[in-house]
Amino acid sequence: MACRFGTLIWLFLIGLSLVFADDVSLDEDDSTSKIPGCNNKLQLVKVKSWVNGVEGESFSGLTARFGLSLPSKSEMALRLPSVFSNPLNSCSSSSSKLNGLIALSVRGDCAFTTKAEVAQSGGAAALVVINDKEDLYKMVCSKNDTSLNISIPVVMIPKSRGDALNKSTVNEKKVELLLYAPNRPVVDFSVILLWLMAVGTIVAASLWSEFTSERTDERYNELSPKESSNVETAKDDSEADIIDINAKSAVVFVITASSFLVLLYFFMSSWFVWILIVLFCIGGVEGMHNCIVTLILRNCRNCGRKTLNLPLLGEVSVLSLVVLLFCVVFAVVWAVHRQASYSWIGQDILGICLMITVLQLARLPNIKVASVLLCCAFVYDIFWVFLSPLIFHESVMIAVARGDNSGGESIPMLLRIPRLADPWGGYDMIGFGDILFPGLLVSFSFRYDKANKKGVAKGYFLWLVIGYGVGLFLTYLGLYLMDGHGQPALLYLVPCTLGLIVLLGLVRGELKALWEYGTESSPTVNNSGGA
Repeated sequence: MACRFGTLIWLFLIGLSLVFADDVSLDEDDSTSKIPGCNNKLQLVKVKSWVNGVEGESFSGLTARFGLSLPSKSEMALRLPSVFSNPLNSCSSSSSKLNGLIALSVRGDCAFTTKAEVAQSGGAAALVVINDKEDLYKMVCSKNDTSLNISIPVVMIPKSRGDALNKSTVNEKKVELLLYAPNRPVVDFSVILLWLMAVGTIVAASLWSEFTSERTDERYNELSPKESSNVETAKDDSEADIIDINAKSAVVFVITASSFLVLLYFFMSSWFVWILIVLFCIGGVEGMHNCIVTLILRNCRNCGRKTLNLPLLGEVSVLSLVVLLFCVVFAVVWAVHRQASYSWIGQDILGICLMITVLQLARLPNIKVASVLLCCAFVYDIFWVFLSPLIFHESVMIAVARGDNSGGESIPMLLRIPRLADPWGGYDMIGFGDILFPGLLVSFSFRYDKANKKGVAKGYFLWLVIGYGVGLFLTYLGLYLMDGHGQPALLYLVPCTLGLIVLLGLVRGELKALWEYGTESSPTVNNSGGA
């Protein structure tokens, strides 16, 4: 019963991260201006800083549609002192000396082009505009501009970085900046690794039952009648833990997931994220424990027979207890070092084990329920990524996935891999929901093929795995074409999986059997063992 409850909780929580999110989000209009001098390509900027000669942490900025282009290599850029304009908004002539310096200005009160013209007239070598939020706003020309002749670089940086520069300046420290715009690789190797992880997780989860069933069958042959009876009881309990999703629960799930998402959006804070981190650790420990014990018992049938009598717990397998302690330590170490550069490894291991376990405990009975669930998730994903800005003035899904207002904490319900060849660093990420929702359908196709003795080519499992891989590739392509804007992956994955199995079933004349599979009215399928 506890297992069923835990699975339901996780089926709700996975709806919090259905977005394939990049770490850099440019969420304003990107229309190219036809005004002369205002048609520059927007580029991410690397900003290096020194305070009293001591180099600090580098951070990112964004160029404007206007102004001088920055060099692509740091060796070609100039390291210059910076000073805040006076007034801070740089909307009128500055009383501060700007000649040969980098002018710092806050956003607001006048057009970006006006700020740049004022800074340039004061002799500034560059203008850095500090945004009033963490997003990197795209600085474009105003409607009143007809022609521009701005010959200095203009860059925007996040609010937190501007606050840090302001603090150093107030303390009368010398702040120097170096601005350059390194080229970003079209494809990073991490994308391939993440693709393999996502596809591999679904394949492993679908085939996992083969490991379990093989071990169980062998134990039936060797145990005494009494032990065999206990094993059969355990098997029945295990079957009872499985949740067959129905059409009604699919709709309720999407509504509940939306409620969780809105709750996170409005009340996002470090303590709220910590609750999710604790839940993730609990789920990860359970998933990791299940996977490790299953793999060990498959290769060593006698390893689980030694037991201990413990207070409150009663008779416990030594193997299970040792593995549990290891998993708890693993999760705790990850939680303590979750901000470290290598923490993604532990997060991915816990996440993959958790998803494999969830896909063993939750399953779709037929294509009818799959259609309801995936179509609802399809609409849910698109709405909260692309349509929610019409109501909330920003993408709710992306804001939650980025961890806005979370005090630097990030939501753990996603797989992530650092971008190895990217000068900006950061991570490529995919939400658990983008693996679990299609994974439920892929797992169903494997069970269906096995029950109807279908071969690889004439079955559905292989084709759905290929469809999922293609859908994920299209997600990456959409991410690239939209300049890193977070993508609702189910927009691509649902047509490539649900659409594919419906199309194949229709062509093969088996759609009715797939649609009503597992019900009393389910038609008989003509089995084929062809390869």
